Amino acid sequence: MKASARLVVALDSHGNSVVRVLRSMTPLTLVPARRVGPVALVHLVSSVTAPLGGDSLSLTVEVGPGASLDLRGVAATLVLPGSSGEPSSSLVRFRLEGSVSYLPEPTVVTARARHTAVVEAELDGHAELRLREVLVLGRSGEKAGSLSSTMRATRCGKPLLHQQLVVGDPVVDGSPAGLAGRRVVGSSVVLDAVERPADGGEWWSVVPLAAGGTLATALGDDVVTVTRVLDAI
Repeated sequence: MKASARLVVALDSHGNSVVRVLRSMTPLTLVPARRVGPVALVHLVSSVTAPLGGDSLSLTVEVGPGASLDLRGVAATLVLPGSSGEPSSSLVRFRLEGSVSYLPEPTVVTARARHTAVVEAELDGHAELRLREVLVLGRSGEKAGSLSSTMRATRCGKPLLHQQLVVGDPVVDGSPAGLAGRRVVGSSVVLDAVERPADGGEWWSVVPLAAGGTLATALGDDVVTVTRVLDAI
């Protein structure tokens, strides 16, 4: 299955952030909240089970100057193998002149699944982006499939961040250089002009980015613990 969706948010004449363009395609269903205010709220709903092996999904998000968007998931994503044995892929593109908070629910990498997830963000000089990703290695009592997650971000054409995380190799995931045997890994990227110091604790760290913003990473044995750590950073 190939599916794409597009979302455009801009300011109206009253200074409210409003959805100007909304195009959904199963399984990528965009549901805007019925509210008026400075921040538009849109939920991303998977209207059928996806991604399955062989699926190719893409979402483009554009936010105009001064506008703000809160884009949230409503349920965990299950990455599943398909009958064809082919891998699946997803691509999320952000083109930002305003600000976006993108907080999807956790992604569970089920057994035998093979998935590639890419997030690309193009920011202008004043745009801001907050993005969180939480990966769960398999369902309860299940070995994980494989997933490659890549984040690329630029500001005015200059690199901000290029990071890749690959999970699903039991040897690497279990090693101290990998996930140290933890079942859940989460990351939070904040791209803004605020300077923050490096910080860290047991199974979590915060690293300032050279061109502005921070990258936080947390490991744990359950989603609740990892999410709470990322929310507190």
